Amino acid sequence: MASLQWELPTELCCRPMAFVALTGLDVVYNAVHRAIWDVFSANRRADRVPISFKILPGDHEYPKCRTKRTSYEWYIPKGILKTSWMNKHLNETPALVVVFYELDWDDPQWREKQSECATKVEIVRSSLQSRNTKVAVVLIQRKTPLPPGEDLVASERAAAICHACDLSGKSLFVLPHTDHLVGYIIRLENAFYEHAQTYYYNEIRRVKSHKEFLNKTTHQLLFVRHQFKIAFFSELKQDSQNALKHYRTAYSLVHELRAHESNMLEIKTLAGFINYKVCRLCFQHNTPLDAISQFRKHIDLCKKKIGSAELAFEHAAWMAKQFQSFGELFDDAIKSGLAAIQTQNPGFYFQQAAYYSQERKRLALQLCQAEAKDISFDPLELLSGGLDYYGQRPWRQGQQSIDPPDQDKEKKGILTLQLYERDFHHSELIITLLSNAVAQFKKYKCPRMKSHLMVQMGEEYYHAQDYAKALKLLDYVMCDYRTERWCGIQTAILTTALHCAYLMASVKDYIISCMELLGRASTLKKEQKSRIEQNLIQVLKNKIPDAEPQCDQVSANAAWSRWNECIASGGANELTIDVQDYIPFIQCKAKFESPSFHVDEVIQLRVFVRADCPHPVSFTKLAVSLSNQEYNSSCVLDTSNQETKTLLPGKTKCYNFNFVAKTKDVGKKIEMTGIEVMLGSYSGRRVLLRWRGAGGDAATTHEFLQLNKASCWHEAEEDLDLESVSILQNTMIISRIPKISVELSHRPPALSNEMYCIHLTVQSLEEGVAQDMKLTAGLKPGQDANLSQTTHVTFDNSKACDYTSTPLLPDILLGNLEPGEKFDRCVYVTSLTTGPRVFLFYIAYSIEVKVAGQTMVCNCQKDETVTIETLVPFEVSSNLMSTKFELLEQVAVDLPFLMLTEIQSSSPWPLLLASSSLESVTVTNPQHHESQLQDVILRKDESASECFSLRCAPLGNKNNSVATGQYVISWRRYSSGPDRPLISTTVTLPQAFLEPVPLHIHADIPPFGRVRESLPICFHIENRTNLVQEAQITVEPSDSFMFSGLKQVHLRILPGLKQQMLYNYYPLIAGYQTLPQLTICMSRCTTNAYSLRRFLPHRIFVKPQGKEMDNFSKAAA
Repeated sequence: MASLQWELPTELCCRPMAFVALTGLDVVYNAVHRAIWDVFSANRRADRVPISFKILPGDHEYPKCRTKRTSYEWYIPKGILKTSWMNKHLNETPALVVVFYELDWDDPQWREKQSECATKVEIVRSSLQSRNTKVAVVLIQRKTPLPPGEDLVASERAAAICHACDLSGKSLFVLPHTDHLVGYIIRLENAFYEHAQTYYYNEIRRVKSHKEFLNKTTHQLLFVRHQFKIAFFSELKQDSQNALKHYRTAYSLVHELRAHESNMLEIKTLAGFINYKVCRLCFQHNTPLDAISQFRKHIDLCKKKIGSAELAFEHAAWMAKQFQSFGELFDDAIKSGLAAIQTQNPGFYFQQAAYYSQERKRLALQLCQAEAKDISFDPLELLSGGLDYYGQRPWRQGQQSIDPPDQDKEKKGILTLQLYERDFHHSELIITLLSNAVAQFKKYKCPRMKSHLMVQMGEEYYHAQDYAKALKLLDYVMCDYRTERWCGIQTAILTTALHCAYLMASVKDYIISCMELLGRASTLKKEQKSRIEQNLIQVLKNKIPDAEPQCDQVSANAAWSRWNECIASGGANELTIDVQDYIPFIQCKAKFESPSFHVDEVIQLRVFVRADCPHPVSFTKLAVSLSNQEYNSSCVLDTSNQETKTLLPGKTKCYNFNFVAKTKDVGKKIEMTGIEVMLGSYSGRRVLLRWRGAGGDAATTHEFLQLNKASCWHEAEEDLDLESVSILQNTMIISRIPKISVELSHRPPALSNEMYCIHLTVQSLEEGVAQDMKLTAGLKPGQDANLSQTTHVTFDNSKACDYTSTPLLPDILLGNLEPGEKFDRCVYVTSLTTGPRVFLFYIAYSIEVKVAGQTMVCNCQKDETVTIETLVPFEVSSNLMSTKFELLEQVAVDLPFLMLTEIQSSSPWPLLLASSSLESVTVTNPQHHESQLQDVILRKDESASECFSLRCAPLGNKNNSVATGQYVISWRRYSSGPDRPLISTTVTLPQAFLEPVPLHIHADIPPFGRVRESLPICFHIENRTNLVQEAQITVEPSDSFMFSGLKQVHLRILPGLKQQMLYNYYPLIAGYQTLPQLTICMSRCTTNAYSLRRFLPHRIFVKPQGKEMDNFSKAAA
């Protein structure tokens, strides 16, 4: 009842739309009418005109129209706005009444139906009682009408029915019931909307016309009322800009009213209504800053207008509603596309609404002390009946005087409102508002605001005696405050949680809250902690704890009964609490003494425990759980020595556990999975505190501990050794350290293809016999896959490695090795390609050892790796040359040429070239001879050359190139012994490009000539084709020679035959002289003269003419 004073009415919050009444439609029994109504009412999308349709009977009684006032001279308004006015214009008084009637233009009973239609229109007009509402007629026809002007009958009868019904031509419509019904109705809606616009425009003009009759002395309320009505009609007309303008004017006028205690509620109520409209339109116009500015202005103007002090809770309720309604408007605008930010979102307004609701609750508890039995009158009598004006009291409606007309009735009314307020469920409203605020802050990622409000929600649930929900919320939000180290807030929340747990008789939650309040994060005083510790001990003894000081007697008695039932039922006698996420009063950390232990060492584990409570506390059992459960029995403390299991306040105790690992766990991690400390006794209630991993709690971080030492915990006198203990949760079991020495000796770098020797020496330093020793040697796995294909390893040096050799020799059995004994072994490695390689030498053996009185067989391993770079021993190059030692690009078929090879050493070690040979398939070597490089020693950057005379026989195919063969070199390191096998390196020589020679010519010429002495030269010309060749031979003259013979001759050479030509040259000048050139032109061959000329000699050395030597000179020569 009381809340109705400030609730926003439905008609204020809805979207105003033009109201159009439809009559003459029978939607129950007429299928055509039903289809028409469905199109009007169903699936109204945003693109259709905003009209509210309602079906009314033809004789419906509309609200009566008041008598028009001709003067306001003696009129005193009773209030600002009637409670029925908005609903009347939204749902009762239509802007347009549409009469539907089934009538075709060619209907045989036209006159009778025309008269019936006119009668229905007249009934509607009389029901409207001289209102300005428009009336229109829609004729439902079965046929599709013809275009305007083509149907003369339709035009005549339309004019007739307009005259009969007293309608204008714009108010008569035709609705064909065809397949295009939706399109026709949408066109009808647009026409109806125009009529409604005209109606609301006239209503605005009518209201504005009253202004000239008003004065500001007695008609201040009317100024506000008229501005509100104009704005509301503008909204119905969908003129939102004009509506916003008049709402702003109305808001300014409302605050100009003379305010006193009797009308304060009415002014605030109308101000709240108008403010809601202004803010809503600002959001609609996408101007959120204007809406926020208006709301802030509204709050600043109204927050001090409290009114009656006895009803101050009403003002708090009104303020809460203002913030709530604005938050809802803001949220709706965001859903429609408005972008909000983290610092300006609806959550802040819901939070303020919750704050004022909490203030309302506080004021209600303070002011509403009366009991129903103390009231001598019926409170319902005062509040019965509806209100005529918004914001007025039911017992003095229409009164605008400063003093109440009836003081006794005023007191009774105030007492009645207080009585209803006392019975109102404030917590439910507060929780709803806080929940809305939390949802908004969660959406906009404001975690601290969310946590803060959730704490308030938990407290409200506590006040509403819904302890389960309160405890759930507080436990959820506690995680954030533990993480962020808000010790004071955390203590306050835990205190509330402890009250909830006690009143619920929840043993587990009660123990958890006690543990944290006794812990180092609690800011309680020592006396309070002592009381909580005693209560905890009582619970551990299966007894009822003392009631919390802040609990009222009724709740404490109910909790006592619940605790008795819990103890009697024997429930919760054994509890397990995971304390990892809390900050309990018992701290526990554990660590292995080392990150790794050898299998022949004793594993040492230490557990540190400290109590932070004000008095000593004892535990029953301490156990550490490991990932391998076989060791758990060695990590349990369950002695009867009470002194060992008693923890003094602030003192750290250390408990040591030792065990021996098993050989099967070598290479595995042993991890602590949990630590358990049992409180209580086996005969009573047992509480297992369980830490995950190696202990620690929500406060165990380096950053937290630094802050703890600075100012967070108040424990300056306590021992802080536990804070310096670092947790080591797991340890690795590694194999026993092998007591053997492994030495590798070699001479890097290695050479490609050679058998590279690595000398391995293993010596035992063990005290016992190393049994079943095995060796794995070769290329270390995990390298490039190509290296595995080009690396070979062997122990046999009698023969070179081949492709059957593997890159890794695994598990070579070496037998037993006595103490001090050693053995040597050579490993030979062949690398076919260059580059670095990592070689592995892995020794594995077993030995018996004693650990802590236990004998075990340990497997020991030791590995050594060595990286060896492989280089190319030498580079081989080759050239094709003519018999004159001229470089050749092409080789003439069946003519001799030279192959010149050169070997250049790139090895840092001297190389011995044992032999070399040329292996050819298509090229023949007419002169087989021994290697010219036999037993040649090459040092770095030295080179050796060898020459081969070759001839390429004619080939049957048409290939223009031929392989010259392979050059095979046998070599080894010069420093290696003669028992080492020779390394054979094969180099593929380049191909030779063949040149066919159809005509071959060569000359027999002396080695030198002498001036003025005859020099005979014979030219041999051979035809190597199957055709008769004709040759034109010409000898070109030279300044250095005279010659005799045919200077120009024409020859015909038969296939396969030779032709000789003899010339006598007579040298004229001494020295190297150019011979007269022989030019041959062939008509049947493409060979040019230059290609033949290269077979002939070009120059010759001519000696000067000498004197006759005497006998002494001849003897000296």
